[in-house]
Amino acid sequence: MPGLAQIETEMQRHALTVAGGVLRDAAPLPDGVETLLLIAPDGPRFWTAFTQSPEYRDGQPDPMDRWSVRVLDGLAQHLGARTFYPFGANPPHPFFTWALASGRAQSSPVQWLIHDRQGLWLSFRGALGFATAIDLPAPATAPCDGCARPCVTACPVSALTDKGYDVPACHAFLDTPEGADCLANGCAVRRACPVSHAFGRDPDQSAFHMRHFHR
Repeated sequence: MPGLAQIETEMQRHALTVAGGVLRDAAPLPDGVETLLLIAPDGPRFWTAFTQSPEYRDGQPDPMDRWSVRVLDGLAQHLGARTFYPFGANPPHPFFTWALASGRAQSSPVQWLIHDRQGLWLSFRGALGFATAIDLPAPATAPCDGCARPCVTACPVSALTDKGYDVPACHAFLDTPEGADCLANGCAVRRACPVSHAFGRDPDQSAFHMRHFHR
């Protein structure tokens, strides 16, 4: 049975990282799964790896989801795990709940998940489920403790605040010339987070996600 260090090494080969883990006693997990590891892109180098893939270059729909399935299914077979994805399942798998249970993420002041290392850039490409318990590190310090909460006031039109997310207002702003900055560089709220800023993300990746969000 692979340990966490070996699994992380395998993830790094694909510019991915283990962004958290959950044992069965911490949250409900799928039948037969004793440890679930949440897999996320590993910073700016992920975009370089992804854009070299056949899925990105073939012009077909949903390239990142298709890349995720190919890569994570292959890793699961190699590591003796099962895959779970934040897309394509009905009902959806509870990634938000799993992330909170991992101790590596919490609900931010704007109610989106914030990660201790990735900040508000946190996203999951999938999860690997293992039939045995894996030793996991202790929970991280909550990233919002002592923060000035710049995320709450960062949205230019107050579409995303501690009161919630006004999706129509967000889309309407993105249709204006002033919205070009968010379309090109990613959500201003995500960028305002000090942890996000320290983690970094390729602006082209943010633009890719914004195009898919605002189509």
